Amino acid sequence: MKLIIQIPCFNEETTLPATIQALPKQLPGISEIEILVIDDGSTDGTAEIAQELGIDYIIRLTRHSGLAVAFVSGLEACLKNGADLIINTDADNQYHAEDITNLIQPILEGRADLVIGDRGIDTHQDFSTSKKILQKFGSWVTAQASGIKTPDATSGFRAISREAAMRTLVLNQFSYTLETLIQAGSKRMAVIYVPVRTNPQTRPSRLIKNTPHYLLQSGSTILRAYTMYRPLRVFTVISGLLIFGGIILGLRYLYFHLSGQGGGHVQSVILAAVLLIIGFQTFLIGLVADLIAFNRIILEEIIYRLRKIELDEKDPSS
Repeated sequence: MKLIIQIPCFNEETTLPATIQALPKQLPGISEIEILVIDDGSTDGTAEIAQELGIDYIIRLTRHSGLAVAFVSGLEACLKNGADLIINTDADNQYHAEDITNLIQPILEGRADLVIGDRGIDTHQDFSTSKKILQKFGSWVTAQASGIKTPDATSGFRAISREAAMRTLVLNQFSYTLETLIQAGSKRMAVIYVPVRTNPQTRPSRLIKNTPHYLLQSGSTILRAYTMYRPLRVFTVISGLLIFGGIILGLRYLYFHLSGQGGGHVQSVILAAVLLIIGFQTFLIGLVADLIAFNRIILEEIIYRLRKIELDEKDPSS
């Protein structure tokens, strides 16, 4: 069983050495451990430090592309280099490396496809009260969208089986954490959360520039991903609200008309008709989107099988 620990990096020359030093050299059930660093267009000496540390694989992106792109680039490289199990961790040494044992155990036992570290948001010392509220609310929204119990949606400390990695597609460039959860829920993957410890904060979060920015980016990511995997449900809700509004306005006009006061409420009839028409059209759009979603599922299955064929051909033991 080969484990590759991937570490997305952007200007982490000061924190990377401590992160690498803390990583385990041996683990129960694992015969081989390798480390992969994804240098996301760093402008400091991150790549050079990685070379000095003797990292097994270094992927260098020519420009800063964002955490999601770095994460997916890492997965692809891990799969091509024969990983049976992949650990993703942050370069700022946020997570307690000894907890990797707890992350991989459910996958080794065949109980999970994806295991995520739960930092314990309520008791996290580095989280302010406002950040705890945001994290808990975001986790609740993600749980509703994914159908997975989600205590810590934004945790990047996770273990991924080879099979799950081959089925993972990330389209947004902000972060991979939310979209992969919604995708895992739609694909009926077995997802387990395990408690993990964290180290003292070494630098501020680069994803959360400010609260409005975080809410906008996270909200749009969840909405886009959920609409992608549940289009009919989303458009049906919108359609239902529009049609309901049209019916209410229509009944209002009917009431006034039967009372002999309909002459001054023609606007209600016009608006009701507009809402009913738009609502019906929205439902039709939902049906078309649902058909497109089925086509996307077929394309995802084709991509998965092509990946499997390509990776099996490169694996001499297959």
